Amino acid sequence: MRALNRISLTQRLTLMFVLAASAVLLGLGFVIASSVEQHFEDLDREVLAGKMELTRQALQRVQSQQGLTEFTHQLAYSLVGHHGMEVMVIDADEAVIFATGHADFDPAQVIRQATQAPNQPALWRLGTQTYRGLAARLPTAIVDTTGQALPVVVAVATDIAHHQAYMQEFLRTLWWFVAGAALLTGVLGWVAVHRGLAPLRAMRRQAQGVTAQQLSQRLPVSAIPRELAELAQSLNEMLARLEEAFQRLTDFSSDIAHELRTPVSNLLTQTQVTLSRERSADDYRQILESNAEEFERMARMISDMLLLAKSDHGLALLQRQELSLADEVRALFDYFDAVAEEKNVSLRLLGDGTVSADRLMLRRALGNLLSNALRHAEVASSVTVHVQALEDGVQISVANQGEAIAPEHLTRVFDRFFRVDPARQRRSEGTGLGLAITQSVVQAHGGTISAASVNGVTTFTMFLPNWLGSEHVAARVV
Repeated sequence: MRALNRISLTQRLTLMFVLAASAVLLGLGFVIASSVEQHFEDLDREVLAGKMELTRQALQRVQSQQGLTEFTHQLAYSLVGHHGMEVMVIDADEAVIFATGHADFDPAQVIRQATQAPNQPALWRLGTQTYRGLAARLPTAIVDTTGQALPVVVAVATDIAHHQAYMQEFLRTLWWFVAGAALLTGVLGWVAVHRGLAPLRAMRRQAQGVTAQQLSQRLPVSAIPRELAELAQSLNEMLARLEEAFQRLTDFSSDIAHELRTPVSNLLTQTQVTLSRERSADDYRQILESNAEEFERMARMISDMLLLAKSDHGLALLQRQELSLADEVRALFDYFDAVAEEKNVSLRLLGDGTVSADRLMLRRALGNLLSNALRHAEVASSVTVHVQALEDGVQISVANQGEAIAPEHLTRVFDRFFRVDPARQRRSEGTGLGLAITQSVVQAHGGTISAASVNGVTTFTMFLPNWLGSEHVAARVV
């Protein structure tokens, strides 16, 4: 099996063609040989049956031992010119009373054949010669003392050497023909397979040209056979996914470098300036406190990136429990109450629902949405959380009044480090990963999340399915 796995597809198909063609030719040759052999047997049987019938009719006219002797003489004359035809006659005392020159058959075998299988052809061998013969017990007109007709055993046989020679030559010719046909089939099969697999080789050459810098190349689906079109389409879809993932990874790496470069540069510059001259203890304390804030921001960013990496690879473990969404939202309202009062923004909760989810992860997702809504809400406006229980799950909407998000940005708000206003966001305390984490949390629970911004109202809506409906997704995540 390992040796078969090492040969090429062209060689495999060529070998299969050769084996299939050889099997068909051998099967056809076997059928023809069997038919010819049966035809020879039928001809011999017809000739032997005719001779046996003539002998039967002649014996019915034999009425005495003298007549039996005359019968044997007539039988000898009638066989003149019948080369290969042998006859043997055995009387009731199992004595051979007539036999042609080469009829040296065993009388016991002939009598046994006439008794057990009369008029059935059998093969008899005499040295190197093979005969097909019939044996039968035939009655005469001679009557014994009890009034019963005396029978004799008659055996007629014909030499089948010429039949055997013909069959040997036929089989020899068949073997040579099969060998030649197999060789020709192998050559033609290799040519056909080589040409037939040309699209695969073309696909391989095109696939070899795909590199990290050229992931945009695609295989021409319309220019290849229909049997390979699905494979080419699957490869194109795979390349598209790879290109998208590679682009996201590239953007993510660039964003990480950019986001980490700023605090590291600030820390380095501030530290160098501090070390440039002697300072008081209060100055050192202020500088260390400022550095601690930068370190905390970097620590949050690293923690968020680790959480996203775990979610992307299905390593986020969910500790599910039945939760009242209204209670969870109220707890978050208490946490953000000070921020809301500072911006004179009211927090409102509508509806309630129960969901099976991880409490900490769900609170983080809702907290990110509330923090984002409060950050962009207009002064003296409101942030509304609407919880609606559906038949197959729960829908939670977080809406705020503020600057609208352009339609071209709505599809990217969940991308990592994406900012609608980069300059404004870099001056804020956020890491740019909040909405990406929210999306990962929702997806880990088997749900979906979307964003809409209409007439100055921005709404983030997430749907969490029931536990039974998302059991398979949770199992995959775990």
